[in-house]
Amino acid sequence: MDHTVTASEPIFAGRAFKVRIDTVQRSDGRAHRIEIVDHPGAITLVPMDAEGRLHFVRQYRHSTLEVMLELPAGTLDPEEDPVDCARRECREEIGMAPQTLERLGGFFLAPGYSTEYLHIYLATQLTSAPLAPDEDEDLRVERLTLEQAEALARSGELHDAKSLAALYLYHLHTTRKG
Repeated sequence: MDHTVTASEPIFAGRAFKVRIDTVQRSDGRAHRIEIVDHPGAITLVPMDAEGRLHFVRQYRHSTLEVMLELPAGTLDPEEDPVDCARRECREEIGMAPQTLERLGGFFLAPGYSTEYLHIYLATQLTSAPLAPDEDEDLRVERLTLEQAEALARSGELHDAKSLAALYLYHLHTTRKG
């Protein structure tokens, strides 16, 4: 399955991502135009405190017209290491610094049209160390037990894909150690 990009046309450049149209030629000679969202990547945290509670955030997401419950997450700055991003975002979003970050895995968010790759980290040994949130963020932190988070996922109230996937990777991680 050989594919060769024969042209790439920038369409849009915004603060968080860029959009381009690639012309891709397949090994059988056919060419296709494919819209691509170029994204620098992101992190999602599974922050667990000493009491075994997970720290979530509620925030308004204009694309959904909803206030959503999510695990803390953030976009990588250009050339930023995912671990550094995870430490920064933990402080910005929940006001806590993780003493330990353990990689749980990662995945492409929407590989059909986006380059965004999400790195998932378990953040533990949390200590108070708040940083100001991003200017466009209005966050409310909620601490939940794993059982509460799973119940919200089952009921459909927790319907953010990155949070659901991160909880699943956390489950796999704890099952492996079990």
